[in-house]
Amino acid sequence: MDNIYLLMLIAITVLAIADIVVGVSNDAINFLNSAIGSKAISMRTIMIVASLGIFIGAVFSSGMMEVARKGIFVPAMFNFEEIMYIFMAVMITDILLLDFFNTLGLPTSTTVSIVFNLLGAAVVMSLIKISASDSQTFANLGDYINTKKALEIIRGIIMSVFIAFTVGAIVQWISRLVFTFHYEKKIKNFGAIFGGISLAAITYFIFLKGLKGTPYYKDLKGLLEGNELLIILGSLVFWTLFSFGFQKVFKKTILLVVIAVGTFGLALAFSGNDLVNFIGVPMAAYHSYEAWIGSGVDASMFSMEVLDKKVPAEPLLLFIAGGIMVLTLWFSKKAKTVAETEISLSRQGDTHEKFEPNILSRSVVKGSTWLSDVFSKIVPVSTQEKIGKSFEKPDVVLTKDQSINAPAFDMIRASVNLMVAGVLIAIATSMKLPLSTTYVTFMVAMGTSFADRAWGRESAVYRVAGVLNVIGGWFGTAIGAFIAAGSVVFLIKWNPSVMTPILLLLTIILLARNYLSHKKDSRKDIDEDSLTQAESSSIQGVIHESANNIANVVKRGNKIYSSAIVGLAKQDLVLLKKNKKNIVKLSEEIDELRDNIFYFIKNLDESSLGASNFYINILGYLQDMTQSLEYISKVSHKHVNNNHKKLKFNQIKELKQIDQDLESLFNTTKKAFDSRSFEQIGAILNNKKEIFDLVTEKIQIQVERTRTEESSPKNTTLYFSLLLETKDLLTATMNLLQEYHNAHDSSVEPATLASNSEEE
Repeated sequence: MDNIYLLMLIAITVLAIADIVVGVSNDAINFLNSAIGSKAISMRTIMIVASLGIFIGAVFSSGMMEVARKGIFVPAMFNFEEIMYIFMAVMITDILLLDFFNTLGLPTSTTVSIVFNLLGAAVVMSLIKISASDSQTFANLGDYINTKKALEIIRGIIMSVFIAFTVGAIVQWISRLVFTFHYEKKIKNFGAIFGGISLAAITYFIFLKGLKGTPYYKDLKGLLEGNELLIILGSLVFWTLFSFGFQKVFKKTILLVVIAVGTFGLALAFSGNDLVNFIGVPMAAYHSYEAWIGSGVDASMFSMEVLDKKVPAEPLLLFIAGGIMVLTLWFSKKAKTVAETEISLSRQGDTHEKFEPNILSRSVVKGSTWLSDVFSKIVPVSTQEKIGKSFEKPDVVLTKDQSINAPAFDMIRASVNLMVAGVLIAIATSMKLPLSTTYVTFMVAMGTSFADRAWGRESAVYRVAGVLNVIGGWFGTAIGAFIAAGSVVFLIKWNPSVMTPILLLLTIILLARNYLSHKKDSRKDIDEDSLTQAESSSIQGVIHESANNIANVVKRGNKIYSSAIVGLAKQDLVLLKKNKKNIVKLSEEIDELRDNIFYFIKNLDESSLGASNFYINILGYLQDMTQSLEYISKVSHKHVNNNHKKLKFNQIKELKQIDQDLESLFNTTKKAFDSRSFEQIGAILNNKKEIFDLVTEKIQIQVERTRTEESSPKNTTLYFSLLLETKDLLTATMNLLQEYHNAHDSSVEPATLASNSEEE
């Protein structure tokens, strides 16, 4: 039985390595996003600066390790066996929880995760001990748990969310008021002052937050503590002079230095203070095992009072952990996925919104709009106009896809993000308030984007919904960690020799599954049948560019229609359900094309307005086609799902006959568009009467059938719905073909936008 603890220690160590990987993947957003979003410096430079910060912070870290040892529970109340069960449960649940959030692309707090894992496991283990005791009751739970610390963490979460957002918004609003979006000229005159303030704040943050708690801080303690004001004033003077000299000598903006130094400072603080979240438990487990082995006492009898003593972290372990963190930063794809979430929520321009609006986000936006209207009535119009000029954005129109490749925000906002996040964390640390770097950096970024009016009427409900989702995820982390760790420790305590290997195997399977799933999603190539946006400036150009879209819609529409008929004939619910998903995907792609109409028209010159009319009409007909297909798929699935009577043999036979004629029509249409043989469209239009007559004939037959023999109202309703919607589908298709037939002129060479021509 003694060997099980050694095996547990080995397993905990291996899990710690994996935990560092998933933890860095999650927390990389804390120090990378401002630099990445502004694109002020190259990605390679960002990674090098962040890597240095991470490694230095990790090697100098040790003071925070006490949290895992005695910060959440009272070690003396547990024996070695129970402590190892707690640590085992914590590592299993922590890695799975963080990996789950990373796979979703949502940032969460590693601090909250580890704290509530420890709390959940310790509470359940305490309850097991209490239930086995005749003298103790539930009221004794406070003897086992450090409830004060848990309440401080919760208070810190709630406070940081509101304070970080508010301060970030205020500082950014003032900065934008001074520098405006056209800040290039003003930064030359006032850049030295702005750079001096920003760099002084970040430097102070590095020393106070980044180095406090390290073994080397005691050597600097005498110089730093009590001299904070002198340090701040000295830094302010030094960095202001440095900023002035930098701009004069290198002829570049000091904002580049602010962003680089800020990224380094946040990375250093992250690894120096958050490393405990990944290796604090394994190190505590190692010290526990070491003390137990030397004692010679039975595991169930050896008290863990030893964890109350302060033990310095092993430098070699810190060095290895720092190396793993740096490698993860460079190679983790999930880190990039998590970073994309925050960048997209704070992006200045339009983007493909990741989150859907909900009731709460709509309420928040409506409430904010109402408050804005109230303030607009109070503040004089002249003042509003003067302020409004500072927030006028450069007049550049990009498509949504182009805006994604452009900087998400400018260097002013990136600098404010880094400066404010650093200062807030430094202040909280000096006040000994527990704080999560994730909460602060994320909410500061949201506050600055809000102040920059990035959350306009077009995107506010989506952005607010995203923020609420992330905040909800934070509290979900706490609840999930508590319940999951408690459940796992209960299972391990119930039968350690059986449950430990099972839980470890399950952990490996889940991690592998999430990794493969994320890898598959991140490498998913654009479907060959996916739709593309038109960028030409002439009707003939749009005709040729849209030909692929028409061919793809016709091909996919043909398959969707046929699948609906086959699904009805075979009562195949799985096929019909899959068919519903396919038509929803097609509808969403066409909606995206319609969303881009604004940008398409903006990029046209006055002589090319005919192209916009043609493009709008084409998209309208495509949408009509998909709406008909969506209705056909929906009613077919509903009929079979509700277990209604099958359609009669003759009805199925007639539908298949229509399907065959439709398939012939769609295949001919696809060939015409694939080969750009638009002259063939005329021949297709000449034959349109035949297929319309066929559908009309089937409708008449069903009318007669209903009067004489039909006994099922549901079947009759379904059949008429299918036929009438098929008629609408044909009408939309023929209108589309007619538009092409009228507009196409083979003698005119297609024209494209000037910018595209230059690129070619």
